[in-house]
Amino acid sequence: MAPTDQETEVVQPTELRQDLPLPSDPKVIFLGGLFVLAVLAAAYVASDIVLPLVFAIVLKLLLQPALRILVGLHLPRTIASLLLILVLFGTIVGLGTAISGPARTWAAKLPEGIPRLEERLSFMRAPINTLQGFLHQVEDFGSTRPSPNAGAPALGSTLLTNLFTGTRNFASGFFTTVLFLFFLLVSGDIFVHRLVEILPRFSGKRQVVEISQQIESDVSAYLATITLMNAGVGIATALAMWLTGVGDPILWGTVAFLLNYVPILGPALGVLIFLLAGLLTHDALWQALLPAGLYFGFHLIEGETVTPMLLARRFTLNPVLVIISLVFWFWMWGVPGMILSMPMLAITKIICDRLQPLAAFGHFLEG
Repeated sequence: MAPTDQETEVVQPTELRQDLPLPSDPKVIFLGGLFVLAVLAAAYVASDIVLPLVFAIVLKLLLQPALRILVGLHLPRTIASLLLILVLFGTIVGLGTAISGPARTWAAKLPEGIPRLEERLSFMRAPINTLQGFLHQVEDFGSTRPSPNAGAPALGSTLLTNLFTGTRNFASGFFTTVLFLFFLLVSGDIFVHRLVEILPRFSGKRQVVEISQQIESDVSAYLATITLMNAGVGIATALAMWLTGVGDPILWGTVAFLLNYVPILGPALGVLIFLLAGLLTHDALWQALLPAGLYFGFHLIEGETVTPMLLARRFTLNPVLVIISLVFWFWMWGVPGMILSMPMLAITKIICDRLQPLAAFGHFLEG
């Protein structure tokens, strides 16, 4: 006899509890929380090492399918790893060189276009001035304001110091990331091999191999898919900027490609950037709004239709947790943390879905 709706509703929670076991021992929960806090504290304190390592791990997972193809073509693993690193960072350097000139041109154009923007956005002047006044009051609350002449040299010195420190940190982090990435590509499976060797039972060895292969496959598929989709958005945006007369398609395509790695906040910032570019380029209002409108349309098509269809429901994430992750990792590591927050959250969900003790947490992360 077929079960009734009421019977079905009673059976489903039981099956759900069997599939998603929750820890019942308070000691396990307490020790797990302490472990997570210790890992986050170490990530914050040792960010100069941990951040390049996380970048290298994400890039390794992204490049792993290409590495397997090259190794399958009987290319030595070391040579294949060097080739992939040269192609990846050669592309980055090439794009940086290509967009540096247009970026300087637009940066020089911006001061001249500010009066024009103020004239066209005059209806927003009053709320902006109110907001600026409120922020100045909050900033000056409880502090003594130095004289402008006394603070100017210190301000210039501080800016130069921050610029030099930022450039040095970027160069150091770039070199560390390349170093980590090379050794992860050459001998990244050594940890799995050692874990298999120390496990006493054959069933445990087989489970470790299956889980590691499945996690690597899922994470690589996720990273490759979002990278291809972001590249598609970048190409479409570059063509749109060229057709609408804004110009510099390589610059705007690269901006759209990078911003699409930051969910929600990245596209919102992109709409604002393309709106300003349109206002600086065109006189007619509809022409000025067209670049931002096209970019927003591309993002809707990609984010709401194509990417969910390709990644399927198992890769969707809780939007509230996505925002929390963005804010948290931006506080931890700045802009690189925002870029890595989505891949790290997706990797965490994929790993939790494949490990039975963490299945409940993976279900909580699901969108």
